[in-house]
Amino acid sequence: MLLYNLLLLLRKIINYQYTTMKKLVLILGVALSVLACNKTETSSKDFKTAYIDTAELIEKYEKFKDEDDKFKVKSEELGRPLEAKVRAFQADAQSFQQNAQAKGPQWAQQMGASLQQREQQLGMEQNALIQQLQQEGAVLKDTLISEVKKFIKDYGKKKGYDYIYGTGDAATVLYAKDNYDITKEVLKELNDTYKATKKDDKVATKEEEKK
Repeated sequence: MLLYNLLLLLRKIINYQYTTMKKLVLILGVALSVLACNKTETSSKDFKTAYIDTAELIEKYEKFKDEDDKFKVKSEELGRPLEAKVRAFQADAQSFQQNAQAKGPQWAQQMGASLQQREQQLGMEQNALIQQLQQEGAVLKDTLISEVKKFIKDYGKKKGYDYIYGTGDAATVLYAKDNYDITKEVLKELNDTYKATKKDDKVATKEEEKK
């Protein structure tokens, strides 16, 4: 059973970043609702309110997609050495089954104990790798959420909003007119800001390479 779990390791690693990023939708929606509730009270006539579809924000914000792709590549790279060990173990285990009777009980006992020890070690390496990815994924998730929360807070202040609600999978708005939806506006500013940052980073990298 442990060997079967080890052979599924890469699939777990590849799927992990998808689960991590999907959780951003729920957490960001809750964060936006808290941000809205912390606003100071104003008379209803003076309210300027809007909402953001957090699911669409996560799906179409280019930095989320870029970071998701990077995390997937990193996960696969980290998983390759262990995958190679699992394949080698599988080959040795198959050879053991084929040769155990021919080489006698003493050889079988020694080889079986060695294989069992390797299997346990592979199990520990799998758990350590998954834990590492979970920790790195959590840091990435927190960083992205903090960045988007700050951006939306600054955007709300700049545009004079009293409330900006979050909707989507973590719905805090059950109904609102379409003209209150500012998702596309915020997405455009987020992506424009991110593209400018990427462009500046590329220029800085080229200048560094020239030195």
